[in-house]
Amino acid sequence: LRDRLALTGINSINFARILAQIAYYFTAAVSLGAPYRPVAFTVPTGNFGDIFAGYAARAMGLPVARLVIATNLNDSLPRALGCGIYEPKGVIATSSPSMDIQLASNFERLLFELAGRDPARVRALMGELRKTGAFRLDEAELAGLRALFSAHAIGEHETEMTIRGLVEETGMLVDPHTAVAVAASREESGLGATPMVVLSTAHPAKFPEAVERACCRVPEQPERLRLRLGQHERCAMLPNDFAAIASFIDANARVGGKNAA
Repeated sequence: LRDRLALTGINSINFARILAQIAYYFTAAVSLGAPYRPVAFTVPTGNFGDIFAGYAARAMGLPVARLVIATNLNDSLPRALGCGIYEPKGVIATSSPSMDIQLASNFERLLFELAGRDPARVRALMGELRKTGAFRLDEAELAGLRALFSAHAIGEHETEMTIRGLVEETGMLVDPHTAVAVAASREESGLGATPMVVLSTAHPAKFPEAVERACCRVPEQPERLRLRLGQHERCAMLPNDFAAIASFIDANARVGGKNAA
């Protein structure tokens, strides 16, 4: 079914999505003077996909001075940079749910790079993680991680204060994920005149309750979202059976199904 209908999931594990994200690192950096000046980036991240795109952009030649990992209370990555031990713990629910992740799938891709592209070393680390719930980076791997990355975990109160402060200072309304990144970027130092780009990964209208709670303003919905929400919703009830679901997808797919264009 997957091969016949060319099915895939465009989530943060799919490298095709990372390839697409690389482009806006180049676009942002060039607009700020690259390749003649370096640029730093702060990225709200949970599964490490978007920020790995920044790492890939640097590997392609973009002068990235620093990549700042911005997380909420789910702080496995900041703890790893601090002590060299990667130890995911229980997930904490926050107002920035896309970052409510402790085990970052794409971090394994960075491990491959830090380990000198040694697959045996990566297998050993991931095996240790499955066995004991943690692994320790060696000195060279930790030094390589710290050479480009820094990380900050931002709490709920600071996230709300950042949303409110941005509205009061600039009139800009941001969602909780962007607020986490803005707060993390303010923790950075030592960059001198290097510009810092903060990636905003979600629209505030996607999280209206959290935004209103922070600044007493309900974010306005974009027109395309209002149009979507106003459309008729279709729902099909299916049994909890793989064959039934596969048959439904096959019958309704635009490629090969009875409803094919």
